[in-house]
Amino acid sequence: MGRIIKYLVYLVILGFLGLVGYAYLGPMAPETAEIRQGVTLDVAD
Repeated sequence: MGRIIKYLVYLVILGFLGLVGYAYLGPMAPETAEIRQGVTLDVAD
C-alpha cells in the first residue's frame, strides 16, 4: 500500500513539472491578423 502512494506522489510531481515546463516552453505566440471594419458614427447636433 505504501508503494502505491509513493508512486502516485512521484506521478503527481512529474505531472506538475511537465505542466510547468509546458507553460514556460510551450507555444505562447498569439496568432495575429489585421482587421479593418468601417464604423458609422451617429452624431446628433
